[in-house]
Amino acid sequence: MHRLKQLLKLAARTLVVLVILLLAGLYALNTKAPDQQLWHSVELAEEFSHRRQSEIDSFEAYLALEERLFAEVQDRIYAHTPRGEAHRLERYSRGSAADPAQWQIDWNRSFEMRAARPHGAVLLLHGMSDSPYSLSAIGKQLHASGYDVLGLRFPGHGTIPSGLLKLDWRDMTAAARLAMLHLGSRHTETPIHILGYSTGAPVALHYTLEQMDDASLPAPASIVMLSPAIAISPAAALAQWNHRLSELPGLGGLAWLNIQPEFDPFKYKSFATNAAEQVHKITRKVSAGIAARSAAELASFPPILVLKSAVDATTSTSAVADSLLAQLAPDRHEYLLFDINRRAANASILVNDPGPIAGRLLHDATLPFTVTVVTNRDSDSIELVARTQPPMTAGPRREVELGKSWPQGSLSLSHIALPFPPDDPLYGAQRPDDTDRVFLGNFAIHGESKLLRISPSWVLRARHNPFYDYMLERIDGWLIDARAENRPQPLTAGGGSAEAYLPE
Repeated sequence: MHRLKQLLKLAARTLVVLVILLLAGLYALNTKAPDQQLWHSVELAEEFSHRRQSEIDSFEAYLALEERLFAEVQDRIYAHTPRGEAHRLERYSRGSAADPAQWQIDWNRSFEMRAARPHGAVLLLHGMSDSPYSLSAIGKQLHASGYDVLGLRFPGHGTIPSGLLKLDWRDMTAAARLAMLHLGSRHTETPIHILGYSTGAPVALHYTLEQMDDASLPAPASIVMLSPAIAISPAAALAQWNHRLSELPGLGGLAWLNIQPEFDPFKYKSFATNAAEQVHKITRKVSAGIAARSAAELASFPPILVLKSAVDATTSTSAVADSLLAQLAPDRHEYLLFDINRRAANASILVNDPGPIAGRLLHDATLPFTVTVVTNRDSDSIELVARTQPPMTAGPRREVELGKSWPQGSLSLSHIALPFPPDDPLYGAQRPDDTDRVFLGNFAIHGESKLLRISPSWVLRARHNPFYDYMLERIDGWLIDARAENRPQPLTAGGGSAEAYLPE
């Protein structure tokens, strides 16, 4: 008994020490957080939330609210931010190189492009901390191919980073519902597709599950997902505790996973712990919703095309196969992976080689979906081929020469690179000649470590897709064959003249 009491006392003391160390660590993290700016603390009154659905009950009302929201940002943020050369890279300084107003169109806002004789419509759903800009290039090209396109700005986005502090995943799904109802009012006889990027993907899946229970909602004909957030890193699951602790006196800095200078006109560089928590919540909600469906119900799930970098520091590559596509009806879906540059990669310096995952998918005859891996023809070549494994078969793989090769110096794509073409004026391969706007594409700066507030990983990360044209061909083909009864065929452009309805 005496021995037991000693052990219990030791355990209690150890627990106290651990709690003290944990609190000390949290306090240290909080005190090391960079100083917050106005855009980290202001709470905007004119933002949409799912609690305002009785007031904002149409997409037109959503746009009117959005107009008031951006006027509020002007009055409460831009009007109080200094101008001048010292603030040249400050997004919220009017006239700076990072000011969204320097662009002909402010892509932070929702936009709509209407074709004269549309084949159908596409709803574009961006990712967490992004804006409609992230899918604007794809939107323009789908519009040129004859589609009505609606790029939705999610609540909490496109304005100031503090919008992520109070964001609820249900705000995003409620906004998506309004956008789909808007498209459905115009497309009663033509298909509506959803293209979701990163967090936009689980929002698309959530809407689809919701529509399966409510026939009054327009049904998506197909879903395309880029870098989908089907499962995220385990650290994100712990974000809710940081979020809770940040509400305690003296620990407000824990509300942010990172605070960085805001030099990107269309994406927040600061990221709130609540944002990670909301991504975790919606991915769990979607997983539970799919698991609760019968095989008969899932047989009617719209065909899904997933395009993803095999290496992705943000979301799980294997979860797309195991937690999503493997749970759905067979022979309706496809997973397309962009492998790393096998000629440039040296195993001795790689932290994580995605080869085993890609190999497993290409050789698993039990998978009910098609797998395509874009990779080097062989280890001595930078030329690319697409190797495709049909669903539920051990038969020979189809191999197609793409007529493309890895650019000099490229090792892989990334979570954020897929939707941006090489000529993107913000994230592309080369700075445009005719602009003084900030350029964040082929960003190279040299100096001593720890000199800049920008992390080295940000500088190294790929921010555009050198195989964008191939990706767009695959998306085009998928949309034209919305039934997915056969593999998609290339889309021929059409739709005639068009008019665009874009934000001012």
